[in-house]
Amino acid sequence: MYASVAHTPAPVNEPVKSYAPGSAERASLEKELARQAAQVVEIPCVIGGKHIYTGRIREMRMPTDHGHVLARIHLGGPEEVEAAAHAAEAARHDWAALPWEARASIFLRAADQLTGPWRDRVNAATMLGQAKTAHQAEIDAACELIDFWRFNVSYYRGMLQEQPPANSPGVWNRTDLRPLDGFVLAIAPFNFTSIALNLPTAPALVGNTVVWKPATTSALSCWVLFQMLESIGLPPGVINLVSGDGPDIGPRLLRRPELAGVHFTGSTGVFQGMWRDIGANIANYRAYPRIVGETGGKDFIVAHPSADARALAVAIVRGGFEYQGQKCSAASRVYVPRSLWPTVRAECAAMMAEMKQGDVRDFSNFVSAVIDERAYKKLGSWVDRLRGEVGQGTEIVSGGHHRGEVGWYIAPTLARVDDPHHALMETELFGPVVGAYVYEDAAWADTLRLVDTTSPYALTGAIFANDRYAVEHAMRELRHAAGNVYINDKPTGAVVGQQPFGGSRASGTNDKAGAPGNLMRWVSPRSIKETFTPPTDWRYPFLG
Repeated sequence: MYASVAHTPAPVNEPVKSYAPGSAERASLEKELARQAAQVVEIPCVIGGKHIYTGRIREMRMPTDHGHVLARIHLGGPEEVEAAAHAAEAARHDWAALPWEARASIFLRAADQLTGPWRDRVNAATMLGQAKTAHQAEIDAACELIDFWRFNVSYYRGMLQEQPPANSPGVWNRTDLRPLDGFVLAIAPFNFTSIALNLPTAPALVGNTVVWKPATTSALSCWVLFQMLESIGLPPGVINLVSGDGPDIGPRLLRRPELAGVHFTGSTGVFQGMWRDIGANIANYRAYPRIVGETGGKDFIVAHPSADARALAVAIVRGGFEYQGQKCSAASRVYVPRSLWPTVRAECAAMMAEMKQGDVRDFSNFVSAVIDERAYKKLGSWVDRLRGEVGQGTEIVSGGHHRGEVGWYIAPTLARVDDPHHALMETELFGPVVGAYVYEDAAWADTLRLVDTTSPYALTGAIFANDRYAVEHAMRELRHAAGNVYINDKPTGAVVGQQPFGGSRASGTNDKAGAPGNLMRWVSPRSIKETFTPPTDWRYPFLG
């Protein structure tokens, strides 16, 4: 019942492969891309270890070639949702009763499998299904997920070692880190394969069972990784996979009395709706559910007149347009002093003119397609709006067009607006469209207040300055404006074990994926006092 704490390897971050021309890893990945593109995969629901092909099909298509079907997803309905909750409850006792090392070994083995035999399969599925370049897939689907699994095991071991520091004579005090009293609902986004897997596996590592709803737009990579977990011995019912639309799955599970927690990454609106539903059902739960969410962002870059213009331009281009801006951390609004703007503008325009856009199987492309038709139409309407405002307080520095005949392509677009409260500076777009506002050099303090108050979000932000007083001024004024802040670097690319990730305000509960604090949300500590020689007289000395 009580955990021992065996030695586990100290984690190190997984090295990122380059996939350079002529390299063995590039040739291997290209072969796997061709193999996967030539087949159509049937993806079932998996409930209590049983693969269930419901016959309610949604086709998963390549964003870069939306006529190309990659997979047929079997969607879950009310019956599968109820069965998944029952399967999670049925598996809970035996999974929680395992020694912690037995659970940890599954995820350490998964990390090792992902470093080698499964790496190409996962990267290729992420590239084809989610339109990530080889580099973006590698740092996400391979390296970050390996890091999540290895570092989480190390964090859990450290948590188990944290025991009460003192004991009274004849008394032994200790802490038992129990899993939650029920199942965890994990709801995953499309944009990071690593996040999609960390959402169910972090609670599972510490003894919970899970109902997992991945995004249908990332179903292929999630299915590949689920198969890997099955192949290395994840017991049936520990993680139950049910694909489908949120309204068909979430509300039914949120009403169940056994719901013990929600681990969520996605839109702010959906998360707030789930929180309202939980509040409305609060009297019906066996225990108060833990609610952990990472949601939207309107992430900023703010530059002081002392900033390096070239470094700032690179941060805008990389931070705003890598993975088509479909990162919750992506740079979305930029504040540049007037003295630097001509150079920054020219540098950005030159870099963006060199960037190629197209199919991820062409390794010369820096950006690719957005995830689906819905995203394409939304972002396309924004690009059209900005183009229609040119000469009326809006300037398009680069981009401003789109094409959807073959794939869902939105050109990386940088637009300068005269109004710091233009919708481009305030609205989360989740795509390759970045707004820039040029401020007067003397208005640094006012601009910091503008950055802090413009957006309801507080996920990531970057400060560019070579003046240390300016850096510290910005750090004070923007203390609550970002959960992850970067000095002289782009606001994307958090690394597990180095920059635990999460934000507050409308960006989520800031429970920091890739840190011990997140794992603590999935345990319920029990304090234990054992008295070796209990008293046999009811009287206290003061009575004598």
